[in-house]
Amino acid sequence: MDEKVFDKRAIARIEAAVREILIAIGEDPKREGLKATPQRVARMYQELLGGVDVDPRQYFKAVFEEKYDEMVVLRDIPFHSVCEHHLLPFIGKAHVAYLPQGRVIGISKIARVVDALSRRPQVQERLTSQIADLIMAELDPQGVAVILEAQHTCMTIRGVKKPGAIMLTSAVRGLFKSNPSTRAEAMSLLRG
Repeated sequence: MDEKVFDKRAIARIEAAVREILIAIGEDPKREGLKATPQRVARMYQELLGGVDVDPRQYFKAVFEEKYDEMVVLRDIPFHSVCEHHLLPFIGKAHVAYLPQGRVIGISKIARVVDALSRRPQVQERLTSQIADLIMAELDPQGVAVILEAQHTCMTIRGVKKPGAIMLTSAVRGLFKSNPSTRAEAMSLLRG
């Protein structure tokens, strides 16, 4: 995925904010181990949040006319995002199914869509819907189903501290929503 390149002013602002955080918690940002921390954190945010200015519709240029009308499933797409409530990561897998209507997309583009939408401050519920809605809008399939499963560090390392808890979200559109047997087939394939 093309990464967003923060401009120099944005990088400087992040670095200044990190220095202020270090001072606020009683640390010395000039201490040997912390001297380069503001720069490292700025680079980290650039990497983790590089999807903020990426338009994921660009990945739908690799759409092909194909008389295929059976389910297409791509499972276990690794993703990471940042919870917009605590700015902590959530990490998991995306599973995407669609029922073509004369058009298919290169499978790597589905993974790129997941990356572009996940690499911004998010909540898992919205991310799940955004993936499904974008595929419906751009590919015009008969239906789309998306399942995300993720561990949220905002609840595994802080707060309730429940490591191992997995959050599952789903979004179904078109025939996957209106036809129970099509939905059941998609869900069985998506879960493996």
